[in-house]
Amino acid sequence: MTSSVSADPVAEYLVRHQDRAEAWLFELLRIPSVSADPAYAAHMEAARQALMQRLRQMGLTAVQTLEGGGEPAVYAEYLHRPDKPTILIYGHYDVQPPDPLDAWRSPPFEPTVVGDHIYARGASDVKGSTMIALETVAAFLAVEGACPVNVKIFLEGEEETGSPSLKEIIRRHGERLRADAVLSADGGRASPSHPSINVGARGVTTLEFSVESARKDLHSGRYGGAVRNALHEMSMLLASLHDKNGAIVVDGFLDDVPELLPAQRADTAALPFSEHDFLEEVGGIAGGEPGYTLRERVTLRPSIDVNGMWGGYTGVGAKTIIPCRASAKLSMRLVPGQSPQRARETVIAHLRRAVTPGMRLCISDQHASSPASTLSPSHPLVIAATRSLASLSGKPVAHVRLGASVPITALFKETLGIDTLMFGYNLPDEDVHAPNEFFRRSSITDGFRGWTKILRELSRFSREDF
Repeated sequence: MTSSVSADPVAEYLVRHQDRAEAWLFELLRIPSVSADPAYAAHMEAARQALMQRLRQMGLTAVQTLEGGGEPAVYAEYLHRPDKPTILIYGHYDVQPPDPLDAWRSPPFEPTVVGDHIYARGASDVKGSTMIALETVAAFLAVEGACPVNVKIFLEGEEETGSPSLKEIIRRHGERLRADAVLSADGGRASPSHPSINVGARGVTTLEFSVESARKDLHSGRYGGAVRNALHEMSMLLASLHDKNGAIVVDGFLDDVPELLPAQRADTAALPFSEHDFLEEVGGIAGGEPGYTLRERVTLRPSIDVNGMWGGYTGVGAKTIIPCRASAKLSMRLVPGQSPQRARETVIAHLRRAVTPGMRLCISDQHASSPASTLSPSHPLVIAATRSLASLSGKPVAHVRLGASVPITALFKETLGIDTLMFGYNLPDEDVHAPNEFFRRSSITDGFRGWTKILRELSRFSREDF
């Protein structure tokens, strides 16, 4: 980004010392803090110790871990501005497993710089953006001796496994975590060229179920053409969720979905986006609900997707059986207005109506879910972010929604009563969760300027404004 205003001394300090900040980021990236695998427990602890050491060096106080029964969160605070709002800065220090290792062009836990790209597991998700947030707070303290707002740092250790301990951490330490708003380093930018603000995300709920057609697998020579095949039945059952054009046909599922507002469609259209390139990048074929653009379908409309389907024989060679059991996993992405529980119940009711009489339907697993999140354009977080990005870029700022789900936003709202703005600096093409994940060095520069500006803008609000 090119600043259209006079240089900010804190931002310029950060850019001038970017090599030093990157060196610390590289130290963090070298720690394989994989939360999904207990074999990495010592590395998770090493990441916590490295973060707490840096937080103390910055001059923050109350540096500690917050326990919740799983991987602890890391906490620190700066609370010396009683006249200013308190912002909880969220990030996470855990990363996805690096597998498959043979697909990496460089070692996943040895940061490798190629041009503008820093390759390493966790570089984009989300150690790079977390570093930007922390170093911005450090720079304010180093340059001006104070931060524009009160700050509480909260770095989670289980985001990549669905945050199973987060609710318990908040239950135990809720008073310490009280704040006026959350500014998240997670959740990135939608475009490298057009400034945008994530004002919400789709919710999610999931479902696993099975159908049984007989007491045991059957010989296809003796029974073929005479009995129901569980995989055939499952295929028809899953296909019944949508019509031939891709529209959801589950009774009641769309009842609470509001019509799109013209402003929502305008914001979505304002962001540069090529449907052709989107599909070409993954070799995909367009599909989904008619009457909406591709970007509207993946951000503003709900979806139901089959995540997995299995049964019968899948080993080497042939085994001529008629499977007696088939299973499937579904995920439902939800929009504001939809209750995860009600959405799931409408799908279960549909499956029960659609299953062939005599088939046994078993709902075996209903995982944790999260509603969609949304921020009003008049919220101080949105106003501050819009002012910040507009002044730095000189361009209109689009308000966009994520197609993915960010459960922490709903959880912070539910448990602490505070809203969250995602202000991360990663970009969609950075191979998050995949081999050869990377983060742009130019994003670090942009992030330093953006985080400096938004903290100054938030200081213009009083606590009563939130």
